[in-house]
Amino acid sequence: MERIAASLRDKIKSVEEAAALIQSGSVIGCSGFTLVGEPKAVPHELARQKKADHLTILTGASVGDALDGELTRAGLLSMRYPYQSNKSMRNAINAGEVGYSDMHLSHMPEFINRGGLHIDFALVECAAVTEDGVIPSAAVGASDCFLYQADQIILEVNEALPLELYGMHDIYRVGHEPIPLTDATQRIGTAAIPCDFRKIAAIVVTNDPGGCPVFKEPDEVSAAIGAHIISFLKEEVAAGRQPALLSPIQSGVGSVANAVLAGLGSSGFTGLRMYTEVVQDSALELIWEGKMAGASTTAVSLSQKKLELFYENIDFFRERLVIRPQEIANNPELVRRLGLISMNTPIECDLYGNVNSTHIMGNKMMNGIGGSGDFARNAGLTIFATASVAKEGAISCIVPMCSHIDHTEHDVQVIVTEQGLADLRWKSPRQRAELIVERCAHPQYRPLLREYLKDAAKYGGHTPHNLQQALSWHTRYLDTGTMLPG
Repeated sequence: MERIAASLRDKIKSVEEAAALIQSGSVIGCSGFTLVGEPKAVPHELARQKKADHLTILTGASVGDALDGELTRAGLLSMRYPYQSNKSMRNAINAGEVGYSDMHLSHMPEFINRGGLHIDFALVECAAVTEDGVIPSAAVGASDCFLYQADQIILEVNEALPLELYGMHDIYRVGHEPIPLTDATQRIGTAAIPCDFRKIAAIVVTNDPGGCPVFKEPDEVSAAIGAHIISFLKEEVAAGRQPALLSPIQSGVGSVANAVLAGLGSSGFTGLRMYTEVVQDSALELIWEGKMAGASTTAVSLSQKKLELFYENIDFFRERLVIRPQEIANNPELVRRLGLISMNTPIECDLYGNVNSTHIMGNKMMNGIGGSGDFARNAGLTIFATASVAKEGAISCIVPMCSHIDHTEHDVQVIVTEQGLADLRWKSPRQRAELIVERCAHPQYRPLLREYLKDAAKYGGHTPHNLQQALSWHTRYLDTGTMLPG
């Protein structure tokens, strides 16, 4: 297979020429999802030229520093959608220098396809562009949507990506009809993204392997969280609420989620399946060991060591991995139909089961809601897992009231910390509060939470709160550096 179809070779341009096509005020849809597959050469050149500013950038999800970081530090951005995790970008957002709209990842492609935002350029990294269309990297994200809807297309054909990625993707364009997918790893589409070649303004040839995420090794806290979840899932199987092989698993981004999946590998479960938005190290290892039969994802985001395993055995993984657009991977219709087990990591949870996934101390954006809402609202079983404390105990992750709410108690079925697990299903608010305090809170904060509940009960109501004290833990931390009273 050739990297670039013969009919398209006259569109090859230098990176300087390609970047010069982008004008100030442009809205650019970029490939990339969980630090995989973002364009690197053209953003770097845009930052160097500093000619096009007031840019609006959309991606599938988080991308690397070559895109978010360089454009932010160059002062070229005015707006960002729908998710980010870059330090420079985060600081600019919280300083009010870059506008940011935090969106459910399943919503963005649909809103664009309905005409909600005009896309001037699609800037997409790919392994190849053939007569069949664009062959993505190890991440599809929203690349298909951007290619369909953009006025002009700039492709970065990255020679560092193996051509053997061809056949791993499954591209299906969502319409008004039900999506014909009934099994996690079923294929329903094409191996390449259909593309109107008349819209291609430039093809830039690159050779950049990019960076890899770094995951923390499982520690005592994450291992304890994993053990609680595994014990709970075994109880669900014994009670007949889960099949012996478990429903397909969705697991969010990060070290806690990675550690939980690692624990599943030694739990006795086999024949596992995933239907998720990102496959990380532990999931790939489970597939390699034969404990997971297959996985559907929109991105494969791996450490350097596991990326080497993936590439060296790509024929093996091609038979077991399906990489889809995020409009399919995060689609609420499919999440509900497949009855997923959804596992995500919050910033904080409150006594009644509300979850904050995005804001630090109520006002500072961390990353964004990502796909957690797509899955939490619609999964068959929704689990939020976090350490009980942060900042060496100065912050309790179980608080009287969340300083910001992304997932209401209606979408949260299970909360788990290293201290224990609270099954909130079929419980009243007061029952939920008691379970969360006794099973999830850290011992140094447990008496304080009991005291708060006792005081809040004086005010009565279905969901008792003392509004004068509900956020006092957060204000105390801002004033003194700890949520613990002096």
